[in-house]
Amino acid sequence: MSEKGKEIPISRRDFLKASAVGAALVGGVGLARLRPDASPAGTLPPTQGGPDHEHGHDPHSPMANMAVGDVDPAVNGFDPSAILTDFDYGVPTTLPNGGTLREYTVVAADKEIEVAPGVKFAAWTYNGRVPGPTIRCREGDRVRVRFINAGSHPHTIHFHGIHPANMDGVFEIVDPGKEFVYEFDAEPFGLHLYHCHTLPLKRHIHKGLYGGFIIDPKVDRPPARELFMMMNGFDTNFDGENEVYAVNTVAFHYAKHPIQIKVNELVRMYLINITEFDPINSIHIHANFFNLYRTGTSLTPDAFTDTAMFAQAERGILEFKYKFPGRYMFHAHVSEFTELGWMGIFEVVE
Repeated sequence: MSEKGKEIPISRRDFLKASAVGAALVGGVGLARLRPDASPAGTLPPTQGGPDHEHGHDPHSPMANMAVGDVDPAVNGFDPSAILTDFDYGVPTTLPNGGTLREYTVVAADKEIEVAPGVKFAAWTYNGRVPGPTIRCREGDRVRVRFINAGSHPHTIHFHGIHPANMDGVFEIVDPGKEFVYEFDAEPFGLHLYHCHTLPLKRHIHKGLYGGFIIDPKVDRPPARELFMMMNGFDTNFDGENEVYAVNTVAFHYAKHPIQIKVNELVRMYLINITEFDPINSIHIHANFFNLYRTGTSLTPDAFTDTAMFAQAERGILEFKYKFPGRYMFHAHVSEFTELGWMGIFEVVE
């Protein structure tokens, strides 16, 4: 059942079909157009080849089906490029025992966001964004999270990790206008997540109530360019299928705004899959391999590969370096997800 006036009632098939016709109108609402005859600003230059390539009109280019236009971060109130690196370390104070207390405030609220140009989604958010703040601390820190429910439905926060039962965010339902304080010692080190655990669970997660939770080891990992990415999807017509896929919410954002890294720079990607309605998501990076640390709870990599699969709530830390300058794609290795928004570019510079 759709929420009239909030989500655009299009199917994922309609969204893909629009790439072939260049534009579509569904129910009188303009669909974000996917056209094969133009390359949006900030994307890859046309591949050199025949006459069509010279004008950037190659319909076979992997960039050809991207939504026309861009999503203004001011409209959403958050910028996916900023989400990559805006880790929230809370407000630290020193405890009597010499340990560190980190305090955070998280507010749940209803908010309409734009997940692709012209495609609106009636989200439920933590701190006005999807994903919510990337909470970060160190193993052994005392974590205190003041949760305020300013939304229209009951919500909670369930943190992955180890903590007492009454801090688990399952039975302690927080009604609208109420609040709850979660407090526990951060363990184990690694990459975790948090999300609402109120029923119906698939709805509360899919609507946007999730975020990253990073617990650093007591001895720091090697210095690196660190990036946070949450793989997510959006069912814009409530048919149980996602019409839009993305990393950090906005389809094709990192294709239109490539992520700059340096040659031989160690990159550390904190990657989480929260996609609802699909049993698995994935990542593939081009022209390179990465060390994969499953859940990040070990300092020894589990695999050296260029593709990894993740069920919902599975996550991993990916570390890699690029030897050569240039522009390299990264995307889901499910082609449909790529064509519906889960695709980006690393721009490697000297």
